[in-house]
Amino acid sequence: MRPILLKGHERSITVVKFNYDGDLLFTCSKDHVPSMWRAEDGDRIGTFNGHKGTIWDLDVDRFSRRVLTASADASVRLWDCETGECIRNFPHRGPVRGVAFAEGAQVYASISDPFVEHNAQISIYDIPENDDPENYTDTPRLEIDLPKMPDGKRVNPTNIVWLNLNEALFVTFDNGSIRLYDPVTGEELEEIFPHEKKINRVSFNRDKTLFITSSADFTSKLYDVVDLDHLKTYKTDRPVNDAVISEHKDHILLGGGQEAM
Repeated sequence: MRPILLKGHERSITVVKFNYDGDLLFTCSKDHVPSMWRAEDGDRIGTFNGHKGTIWDLDVDRFSRRVLTASADASVRLWDCETGECIRNFPHRGPVRGVAFAEGAQVYASISDPFVEHNAQISIYDIPENDDPENYTDTPRLEIDLPKMPDGKRVNPTNIVWLNLNEALFVTFDNGSIRLYDPVTGEELEEIFPHEKKINRVSFNRDKTLFITSSADFTSKLYDVVDLDHLKTYKTDRPVNDAVISEHKDHILLGGGQEAM
């Protein structure tokens, strides 16, 4: 196996994500410019230009037609994957920390940080692919407010994922908790506390039957999605920034250390 070095970003990387078929690689960083690469040889195919802040998250639809990016400039942008054109800009009230297509890619959800008097929020938007993007509305179909805790502390979301059949929104938080929300009513369905500190990242296997968390408390934990049963804890000697589950072998891969500036 020959490693391929990708050179293109000027500041630290925030997200690295493959498309569903594994032939395209998407990267985001603090330099405001998401990039798309050919996985086979590492050639950069193009960039998505328009954001004015750090890109914290990115998602690509099942057939690699559209891309979503979440930025600290308080916006989510929807892009045409083939041309790199910005299809639509969705302004938010605060810096956007995460974004995810629903199954079918006709809806997306985002998580945004608190800003001034506004609490952190989960927002759901309709983006039907066959509609004219000019008809998309800037107003979310549903907003879920995330108020301060009883002790006055803010709890901020760090990742968002749609579960199978869009039955629930899976959201991780910086206090080590995970919550499930009903995407129709906004009701909180369940809450667990797998970690003592911030959950940096969460990754699922392709079938979304397992997920693995990565936390600042020096641990990574494997869970069953259906029952939220804890299966295994992986202890390290440093903060865990990300973890992935192998699709081919009984392996997991952890990455961690001090956060890059």
